[in-house]
Amino acid sequence: MTMAKVAYYTKEGLQKLKDELNQLKDVERPKASQAIADARDKGDLSENAEYDAAKEAQGLLEMRISKLEETLANARIIDESQLDNSKVLVLSTVTIKNKVNGQEMTYTLVAESEADLKTGKISVNSPIGKGLLGKAVGDTAEIQVPSGKIEFEVVKITRS
Repeated sequence: MTMAKVAYYTKEGLQKLKDELNQLKDVERPKASQAIADARDKGDLSENAEYDAAKEAQGLLEMRISKLEETLANARIIDESQLDNSKVLVLSTVTIKNKVNGQEMTYTLVAESEADLKTGKISVNSPIGKGLLGKAVGDTAEIQVPSGKIEFEVVKITRS
């Protein structure tokens, strides 16, 4: 088994994971067991597609539960008061300027599972996120995108 990566979450992000895990364990798991029991009651298991499907669904559910448990075991809450605003870190809100067209964009760097482009939250593991980490105001980040390299200047770093 590979070493699990420590992932940093906001309080809300961690709570969302815990809620999902509880939903899977308390609601979905009993439903899966019931589906298997119902299918089993229908007789001959050798040609019972419903039983096979229920067993497979349960297997996938158990995999999801154990993955969430592993994620939670390695999750750490970010103490936002300890974060340094002189450099781009996880949970930094960064305003960057495209050096070619002068267009400015603002993103908040978050853990992979909290990323949501619609709300301007990008993963620290994304090409832009990786390119910005550790940069200070005035630094240039060269970011490889499918169409080539783009240079962004870090204009502002704040905490949301």
